[in-house]
Parts: sequence; C-alpha cells; structure tokens
Amino acid sequence: MMRAKTLLLAGLATLAVPALAAKPALPTLAAGVSEAELKASITALVGFGTRHSASDTKSATRGIGAARRWAESRFQSFSAACGNCLTIVKPAETVTGPRLPTPTEIVDVLAIQPGTSDPDRFIIMSAHIDSRNGDPLDAKGDAPGANDDGSGTAAVIEAARVLSQHKFPATIVYAVLSGEEQGLNGGKVLADFARAHNWNVEAVLNNDIIGNSTGASGMKDSGHVRVFSEGTKAVETPAQANRRRYNGGEVDSPSRNLARFIDSLADHNINGLDVKMIYRTDRFGRGGDQTRMLEAGYPAVRITESVEHYDRQHQNVRAEKGRSFGDLIEGVDFPYLAKVTRLNVAALAALARAPMPPAVTITGQVSADTKVTWTPVKGAAGYKVWWRDTTAPQWQYSRTAPADATSMTLDGVVIDDWFFGVSTIGADGSESPIAFPGDAGNFVSPAPAPAPKP
Repeated sequence: MMRAKTLLLAGLATLAVPALAAKPALPTLAAGVSEAELKASITALVGFGTRHSASDTKSATRGIGAARRWAESRFQSFSAACGNCLTIVKPAETVTGPRLPTPTEIVDVLAIQPGTSDPDRFIIMSAHIDSRNGDPLDAKGDAPGANDDGSGTAAVIEAARVLSQHKFPATIVYAVLSGEEQGLNGGKVLADFARAHNWNVEAVLNNDIIGNSTGASGMKDSGHVRVFSEGTKAVETPAQANRRRYNGGEVDSPSRNLARFIDSLADHNINGLDVKMIYRTDRFGRGGDQTRMLEAGYPAVRITESVEHYDRQHQNVRAEKGRSFGDLIEGVDFPYLAKVTRLNVAALAALARAPMPPAVTITGQVSADTKVTWTPVKGAAGYKVWWRDTTAPQWQYSRTAPADATSMTLDGVVIDDWFFGVSTIGADGSESPIAFPGDAGNFVSPAPAPAPKP
C-alpha cells in the first residue's frame, strides 16, 4: 500500500514552488530598486531631527509634520510621472494614551494605485515614519530613526517609485504610518480606514527595521530576512477555534501562507536573499503595526532584518565607555536594504497580478480519496490543488485544474494524512498564495465596520 501511494504521488504531483511568468518578469521589476534612492530617503528622514508622534507639526524642517509632508510630496512626484496614477489620502484619528498623554492627531499618508481589472482587491505595503528616543515621551530631543523605521519608510517610498510605472489588476497601497512607537496607532488608523471603506485586503506587508545586517552580538547576516506571521487568526470565534483544533490549521492562517508565498518568491527571484519564516506574530514580547491589521481580520506579515542591533533601537545618540548608541544612518547597510526592498517589490507585483485565493473546503472522511472544492475566482485561468505532509513547512505536491473547475478528487490521497490547499492561476501564469480549507485559511476580508450611530 505504501509503495502504491508513493507511485501515485510521483505520477501526479509536481514540486511546490510555481514559476510566475508575468511581464515584465519579477526580477526585472525588482532590479529597478535603487540604493541611491533609498539612501536619499533615509538622509531626508534623519534630517527632520525627530519624528516623534507628538513632535512639531507646523515646522517646515523639523518634526513629524514636516516628515509626513515630505512623504506626501514624494508620492505626488511619482503620481505626476505616471499620469496621476496615485490617489493620496491622509486618514487621521486623535489618540490619547500612556505614551501620548495629550490628545494627538495621528495621520497616515497613503498612496493608492488603483487596479485595472480587480480594483476592489487591495495589496498593502506599510512602514512607520515616526521615531523615538529612550524616553517614549520625549518629543523634542533628536531621534534620527534611520533604521527604525526610516528603512521601512524608504522601502515603501521606493516601491511606489518603481511600481507606479506599471499597471496591475489589483490595487496597491503604499502606506506611511504614524504613531507606531506610541501604541501601534498608525496601524489602527489604517485598519479602521480599510474597514470603513470595505476594502477586501488580501495581504499586508509591514516593513519595520529592515536595513541593518550586523547584530548586537557582532554577527553579520546580509543573506536572510525574517518574515513573521500569525499561526491562527486573531479574529477567529470560539466555534472556529474548536473546528481548527480538531481538524488542523494551527500553522495555516492566510498570514502564514502569505509568508510561505514570500519565501518562495525570494528563492526564485531575489539573488542573495533567503526568507526565514518565523512562526510568531512578532518578535517575542514586542509588536508592530501588522498586529492592528490582524486584529481587524486582514492577512498581514512583519518583514524584519535577520539580526537586530539593540544599541541602535530606542536609544538616545551617545557614546559610553567606547560603545556607541543611537539609530544613525551609519548603521544602515544599503545593499542589504535594497535586497529586502526588491523582495517587497516582487511580492507586491506578484500578489497584484495574480487573482485572489479561493475559499476552500474538503471532504473524504472514511474514504481512500479526498475531494477538494473551491469557490470560483474572478480572473482565474485555472487552479492548482496542493497537499503536503502535516509536519512539512512548505507545500509539496500539486495538480492543476481548468478555469471552469470548482473541485478535484485526489484518488488514493487519504484526507487524514495530509494538509490541503488551493491557489488561483492568472492568465499570465501568475499564481496566488495557497488558501487552506475553511475559516482557518480563508483570505476573504471581514464585513465592514458598522456605521457609527448618530
């Protein structure tokens, strides 16, 4: 029986990672990223002195207000170069909290590139523009924030410069967020805006601390980047959790399969950079703006450098006993930052080109076969049914189905022994992330937030 099953898998299956045959090719798009542009952006950001969320908003040269206006001006210049292809919006909320004792307006700067044929589907790249010192309430002292998170902000700006020159079926949002260091406020503003406008958000790539390659221990690693993802949905109900605990799905949330998708892209499109998938929502005991998107029900990952240097995070610029502290531009490895930015550019393009992942169900209990069923997806030219060992980190085997198919029976593949999923294939060969069956793996966004009562 074991030999028969092995022969079946060898005859029907193909290895896991799809080739994305889109034009221009993903490596060509990624090659448009410029180290010089990234350095110019971080130099400008550091030049604002501090970007604390409660810092000056009126000055033309210093504080969070000047920094946000600079980001907006960059988006405006890209939009002018692409025939006004970007719509710039600035959602805002007033926040009070332990790190913002005085009511403070938190403003995000979003550049929205509408999709050509599937504009109601949204792919978001985000980073936070605010910075801080050792004292989270210090809104006046210099806080250069070159890497945290000038690096992520520069990457978002650069992705907008490169990708605004091309068109994509889905809508891409380049999001510069405020208030992360004071309570992940910018992520909440973005999540609230998306819910209020009924965005169907397929993926959020939150970039936070992505430009350093030398860790606090002295270890250097410019060949890896970490992608953090939640294992189970933050918004799952008790009933959904019970089904997931019984049938599986602990490592197959949309965010986790988004991380697998990014890992595969790096392997085939980005030279010299490998993804380390981290099975956590964020670093231990720490947080980022992607958590606010997860709390709203949107698939999201955090992208972060492989090794962090803690002397350069949340520290006043100083030297003590020959040891340097502070988040200065000298701590940014620009060739490494360019590689991570290229990965983001490739991922945004791949996600925006491919159709939406389907909703999937499976049946086959007390059977030698498994039937996989999925919902039709707009723009699909075909589908691919995937399966893997329950302990395998990546998808292993697949079979394709035509565009008019909505199910496939895998003869001799026992439902008890494998995890299953389905991806959608576009007309150009692009392929979506893989969706795991049921509520645990569904990429579809939640219903919009109810309108406030008068």
